[in-house]
Amino acid sequence: MEVSARTAVALLLALAVASGCLCGGAQGRRHRHTKHTRHNSAHARAPAQAPGPASSRRHAPPHARPVSPPAPPPSSSSGSGGAYPTPGAATEPAAGGAAAVYDVVKDFGAVGDGVADDTDAIKTAWDTACADDGDGVVLAAAGYSFLVHATVFTGPCQGSVTIQLDGTIVAPSDPDKWPANTKRNWLVFYNAHGTTLRGAGLIDGKGQKWWELPCKTDKGQGGSSGHGASCDSPVALRFFSSNNVKVQGLRVQNSPEFHFRFDGCRGVVASGLSISSPAQSPNTDGIHIENTQDVLVADTAVSNGDDCVSIGAGALNVRIENVTCGPGGHGISIGSLGKQGSRACVANVTVRNAVIRRSDNGVRIKTWQGGSGSVSGVAFENVRMDAVRNPIIIDQYYCLSRTCENATTAVLVSGVSYAGIRGTYDARSPPIHFGCSDAVPCTNITLADVKLLPAAGQAVDDPFCWNVYGSAATPTVPPVACLMDGAPGGHADKSSLKCY
Repeated sequence: MEVSARTAVALLLALAVASGCLCGGAQGRRHRHTKHTRHNSAHARAPAQAPGPASSRRHAPPHARPVSPPAPPPSSSSGSGGAYPTPGAATEPAAGGAAAVYDVVKDFGAVGDGVADDTDAIKTAWDTACADDGDGVVLAAAGYSFLVHATVFTGPCQGSVTIQLDGTIVAPSDPDKWPANTKRNWLVFYNAHGTTLRGAGLIDGKGQKWWELPCKTDKGQGGSSGHGASCDSPVALRFFSSNNVKVQGLRVQNSPEFHFRFDGCRGVVASGLSISSPAQSPNTDGIHIENTQDVLVADTAVSNGDDCVSIGAGALNVRIENVTCGPGGHGISIGSLGKQGSRACVANVTVRNAVIRRSDNGVRIKTWQGGSGSVSGVAFENVRMDAVRNPIIIDQYYCLSRTCENATTAVLVSGVSYAGIRGTYDARSPPIHFGCSDAVPCTNITLADVKLLPAAGQAVDDPFCWNVYGSAATPTVPPVACLMDGAPGGHADKSSLKCY
């Protein structure tokens, strides 16, 4: 009996263990087949991940995949120096985990056929990534075309957000379809600190009908004069009050107005870009910079209808390297500055290793009469000109009509150097034009290794100089004998006009 009892107990224990194993196995299989819930709104959240180190725990959509950081773009030929940002210091995920991917098609319902309105899907993807901590990538994949209306991508975000654009984003093409209060900007990034916009994709502003508006037929009224009350047209991409931002590798074309505008930013890198619009498209500056400091524009090609790169008031510490401008357009410009008596300050601008082809201007500084402030610390180095109409120009009498009057004040232009400026010019204009204010002369203008020859083999034109002081460190072609030595005589000291 005792043996029988022990045998019975052993059999019961064996059955209990077997039953527990079977139940556990069944539960494990059911867990593995649990389905994820897709994101359908900005408030959706994925299930929490398994416990682990706090730095590696991520909120991610169900389709999130680890993403590797991109290879850095080609570095420029010179050291960064100073406070300038560098292209290679890009968007690597924080230590402890890869970035989460927010796919605008798979996770947020974008259609991507170029016809359906995908504005809400892309905006919701941004809002979701922006609200999550850590690194996130909003993915607009190749093979899709997303129609997006005027939108503001607002920060600051909890972590860093990268928009990976490998597909196409297109704007509505008909100006009449734009609400009246959205006609000045298309895609705006506001307070979007630490944002990167990158990829192999295309952003198409569909600007053709905007350029044909009646108010654009006269450039003095709408085309080159900036925003006009009756001729508002949207800037394609505007970064406003956003620090440490990067734009890399994209193609941007046919903006109704400026293609890029950086305003009130600090720490900007724009590299590896291709920007294009027709040569007759009005006011389609490639990259415009104002009230912004610590900027690098590198390894970029621009062919458009206005300034290749334009630098406005409040620009400080700007470096432009390995940029190709043209054919077409107005070259690289500082200004226009001082319009309607305004004060404008620009300092520490370097343009190096650029090529400018068949453009109206090469490197230009333009100011209105009657303004105040200064342009100082500007260097143009190793710039190749190819059949450019005005390769070197300072114009302190900038005016878009015939009614501008002389004034007794002007923006001071001082400390501008030209070195290694070579190539050919369109002989319709002098290759060097220094037209400086009667009231505030240009000072400390220096030239070295400048050789500019007429493209069609005509005689070399003489430079034009008016009230400009400076020197040539080496012989120049053509000779610039019209520079005046020393400091202006008979003028009050203007050094106090300098902003920095």
